[in-house]
Amino acid sequence: QVQLVESGGGSVQPGSSLRLSCVVTGNTRNYWNIGWFRQPLGRGREGIAGINSADGATIYADSIKGRFTMSRESAKDTVYLQMNDLQPGDTGVYYCGATNMFLTPQLLCVASLWDVWGQGTQVTVST
Repeated sequence: QVQLVESGGGSVQPGSSLRLSCVVTGNTRNYWNIGWFRQPLGRGREGIAGINSADGATIYADSIKGRFTMSRESAKDTVYLQMNDLQPGDTGVYYCGATNMFLTPQLLCVASLWDVWGQGTQVTVST
């Protein structure tokens, strides 16, 4: 199994940047694909980025392409989500999720197929 712990959220103004972290622990942590999701208040969970455990290849949702970048630092068992030019529409609770299914853009769209979740970190963008 694997455990996920997110951090790095906060309240910022439009145009600001934040970097979220997700520490991945567990004996099989190297075999799980990791994704970032967000959930605005009262809405469903949206997959926005994923990273393949085997080769580090990343995929992104169209809604955040060009502004957000997902990366990993294997030595620290941590994946990151660098978020630039944040806008009010980016407000929500951000979660990292883990799956051992083959990572595809379609899988990123179905949160119910992801097996493990962190507790989430709140991101609020407002003036």
